[in-house]
Amino acid sequence: MLNRNRIVTAAVELIEREGADAVSMRRIAAELGVGVMSLYNHVPSKAALLDAVAEDVLSRIGFADDPSAHWTERVRIQARAFRRIAHHYPRCTMVVVSRQLSSTAGLLPVERALATLREAGFDGREAVRMLRMFIAYVVGSLLREVGVTPTFAPVRADAVVAEVDPALFPVLSELRSHLDSCDHDEEFEFGLELLVQAMAVRAAARAEVPARREEAGREEGGRGGERAGRGGARQ
Repeated sequence: MLNRNRIVTAAVELIEREGADAVSMRRIAAELGVGVMSLYNHVPSKAALLDAVAEDVLSRIGFADDPSAHWTERVRIQARAFRRIAHHYPRCTMVVVSRQLSSTAGLLPVERALATLREAGFDGREAVRMLRMFIAYVVGSLLREVGVTPTFAPVRADAVVAEVDPALFPVLSELRSHLDSCDHDEEFEFGLELLVQAMAVRAAARAEVPARREEAGREEGGRGGERAGRGGARQ
């Protein structure tokens, strides 16, 4: 029986095989063995179908972060969850980041991530910027690790750096053993930790500002009291 879920699933599978450019209503109908007009009873257009694909992929993100955990650990867990789903659906992930979603399924992961950042003490503008930064980091890692278009061929873990002239490239020559190896999981965790630590420093700096103002206010109040006391003594 034809339904919206079957249509979306067919689109997801086609995108993962051939890329988003392969999607058309006619092609999806052929994949399902139905007439093209029958699709429109469930999905009004190709744009709506791509939105549905993005929402379907986002709805599969399994967040396992503990709301009571420290915000830095929650950010790590959320970033890893997004990376896992991106690995399962690399080409569909590129559809996700290209769509402006408004459904509950599409917005829940965004709400969760932004709520974590707001609870950490970041203002709204910073929280949005940090979310975008993490999305860019995960997608960039994805491009390097698995490749989603012919332009971005995957970087193999056993890739060998070409021989270079040590006189011209002394640093490259020195670091060749490191350049010859790449553990994608370790590389991702290294970058993730750098981002989280930088965020923690920024959060600590933001928290210090009100504390300094409060301390300055107490000191000013104390000085005011002293001046009042000296004035009363002279009278």
